[in-house]
Amino acid sequence: MQKAYKKYFWLFVLPTLLSFTLFFIIPFIMGIVLSFCKFTTVTNATWVGLENYIRAFSNKDFINALIFTVKFTIVSVITINVFSFLLAYVLTRGIKGTNLFRTTFFMPNLIGGIVLGYIWQILINGVLARFGVTITADPKYGFWGLVILMNWQLIGYMMIIYIAGIQNIPGEVVEAAKIDGANKFQALTRVTIPMVMPSVTICLFLTLTNSFKLFDQNLALTAGGPAKKTAMLALDIYTTFYNRNGWEGVGQAKAVIFFLLVGAISLTQLYFTRRKEVAN
Repeated sequence: MQKAYKKYFWLFVLPTLLSFTLFFIIPFIMGIVLSFCKFTTVTNATWVGLENYIRAFSNKDFINALIFTVKFTIVSVITINVFSFLLAYVLTRGIKGTNLFRTTFFMPNLIGGIVLGYIWQILINGVLARFGVTITADPKYGFWGLVILMNWQLIGYMMIIYIAGIQNIPGEVVEAAKIDGANKFQALTRVTIPMVMPSVTICLFLTLTNSFKLFDQNLALTAGGPAKKTAMLALDIYTTFYNRNGWEGVGQAKAVIFFLLVGAISLTQLYFTRRKEVAN
């Protein structure tokens, strides 16, 4: 049987491998090459070296988007993980209607980003209208609007992961903590949290990458307004590439920088949180 598997292995793997190569690997490599070129199409690219990267880092819109994205990511990662863990902890205490609450909190994650953005734009503008302003009147409105939207969308998803981690804690460990005289807070900080570190690793990775890569919600909620002060990195890259003639190479350079930045931060986070994991 093993010989048969090995004999036909490449027959089954080849279609997927070919598709992955054609639609991901090759475009990815071409994108890196084009980031060093001035072009309008891939057939008229002219090599310009590091010029696109220099223009990218000297572009105020890109720097503002980077700072805004970092601030948004820090706030979102902290709030989403704190609230989702607290909800998971409460919903594993055996209260009535637990399954209904889990389903309700998870449902926002099923809604598309563009739809979510327009829904929250209507809601937030409805509140701000009482003060005679809109969400694009001040960058702080857009910032906190995006934070609220992101929390509302992801808390339920992260909650499910934390619930799985909490339920995977061996009962005898909890009982041993109680016998040793640990109170509820000590059991939470000394037993529960260390034992759910694999879930923390996953949730931090997902919230970190999703926050950095946020695009649909940003486009629908504020479209970068006012004056691109709430534009995140993905939206800034999009507007640079598609809305500015002659800046296609700069947009591609920004995309490469964006990839390296997200990859470096994500790998660093995985490295440090995995070191904290405790084997059950």
